[in-house]
Amino acid sequence: MENASHQLSTFLRAMLLLVAASLCAPLASADAADAITAAMADDERPEKDKARDKNRKPLETLKFFGLKEDMRVLELLPGGGWYTRLLAAALEDKGQLYVGIGTQNVEEYLLTQPKYSKVKVAGLEADMGRDEGAPRFTIRSLKLDVKRLDMVLTFRNMHNFDEPGRAVMNASVFKALKKGGIYGVVDHTRRHMEGDSSEGRRRMDPVQAIKEIEAAGFEFVDYSDLHYRADDELRYEVGRRSVSGNTDRWTLMFRKPK
Repeated sequence: MENASHQLSTFLRAMLLLVAASLCAPLASADAADAITAAMADDERPEKDKARDKNRKPLETLKFFGLKEDMRVLELLPGGGWYTRLLAAALEDKGQLYVGIGTQNVEEYLLTQPKYSKVKVAGLEADMGRDEGAPRFTIRSLKLDVKRLDMVLTFRNMHNFDEPGRAVMNASVFKALKKGGIYGVVDHTRRHMEGDSSEGRRRMDPVQAIKEIEAAGFEFVDYSDLHYRADDELRYEVGRRSVSGNTDRWTLMFRKPK
C-alpha cells in the first residue's frame, strides 16, 4: 500500500508537469536575479541561511515564479525572514516588498536594520487563532490593506491552517492581487488523499491545494519539481532526522485571471 501511494504521488507529479508544460509561465528579470545572487553572497547574511541555499534553491524558485525588480510583492508568514532578505534586495530600487501575518520576528530583528527600511508591514484586519485541542490554526476573517499587488508568495506555511482558514487566506490573496497577478506557494508534500496523522501534520496534499486555490478564483499556471526529493518517502514528520531539511516539497504557481 505504501509503495502504491508513493507511485500515485509520482504519477500526480508527472501529470502536473505535463499540464504545466502547455501553459505560459512568466520569466524573471535579469536585474532581479542579479540582486538575489548578490544578496545570497552578502557577508552580513547569516551563515545558517546560506547553509540552506542548496536545499531551498531561492534563485531558481524566484525565477520560476517570475519575480521582477519593479513588482509590488507581499510575502505572507515570513517567519524569521529567510526569503525576506532576498526579496528585499531584489525589490529595493524599483519595487516594493510587503510582509504580512506572523511578522513579529522580522519586525523585531530584521526591519529595524537600515538596509530593510523600505520593507513595509501590510496592515490587516484578522481574526485568527487555534481552538483548544485543534491541530491547526484557523483564520476566521482576514482583510489586507494592500491592493493591486503583482505577486503574493508564501513558503511552507499552508499546512499550518485548517481548510476553512486556508479558504479565507486564499480569498484575501485573490482580492489583494491585480488581474494577472501571481500567487506562488511552496509546501511539504503529503500523499494524495492521506488523512491527518501526527506524522503528516506539517505536510499538505498538492492536489488538495490546487483544488482549494482554484476554488478561490485562481488559474493554475505552472508546477516545478525544483524541490522534489525521491528519498522522502512521505511517511514521516518533516522534523524527523531522516527527512529534516530534505523534504519533498511541491511548488505551485497560480494567476488571478485577467
